[in-house]
Amino acid sequence: MREATFRLFGTRAAWAWLIIEPLAHFAFLTFLFTVIRQRSVGGIDVTLWLIIGLFGFFTFRRTTNQMGGAIDSNRGLFTYRQVLPFDAIIVRGFLEGLIMVFALGVVMVILALAGHDVIPDKPLVTISALFGLWLFGCGLGLVIATLAEIVPETREIFRMLMMPLYFVSGVIFPASAIPVQYRHYFLLNPIFHGLEEARSGFAEYYHATPEISISYLYLCALCTIGLGLLLYRRTSVAIASA
Repeated sequence: MREATFRLFGTRAAWAWLIIEPLAHFAFLTFLFTVIRQRSVGGIDVTLWLIIGLFGFFTFRRTTNQMGGAIDSNRGLFTYRQVLPFDAIIVRGFLEGLIMVFALGVVMVILALAGHDVIPDKPLVTISALFGLWLFGCGLGLVIATLAEIVPETREIFRMLMMPLYFVSGVIFPASAIPVQYRHYFLLNPIFHGLEEARSGFAEYYHATPEISISYLYLCALCTIGLGLLLYRRTSVAIASA
């Protein structure tokens, strides 16, 4: 409840910015696609294509950032024995997941009222892809939160990496648009797989490249979670006594 209250009402209209931020990106990108007169991407309506990509990426990014800063923001609570650093990290991850589900639901209702077909052809595929992106964000957030106790500059480094990651994760262009000889470099990024898989689940006729693998996304998510747990075990005593 403490985390939710601060996240939603900590600043003026904090809850509104959770929806305004992705919508602002969506409006700008929609303007760009309108200028170049592109109505669809890979066979899917460009509006839905952008919304799925933006919310998928923001789910990953917000979860990573919120979990990565959980220890510093709640350090005062660790004087209570029943409150562990791990609790603060995990609570932030679950809270961010719930917030993004709510935000996506609101936007989808708006699109439905505007006349768009927002029902996925394969709901389980889309849900599993978005869940995989959230899970990967949880793993990376856990790594950042614990690694920052060893190397304090870790959070700043990852924050700087988020902007270039935005441009190489398939948010604004599909994998099919990348020349074949360079495509495998981009597909090392598990976020690319998650976004393309979510779009292909939304429209079964979406022209996704055959190299896309949801298993790769989940493998990366589980590896980062495992690494995060190992780092937490290594630093838990130091965090609690700091």
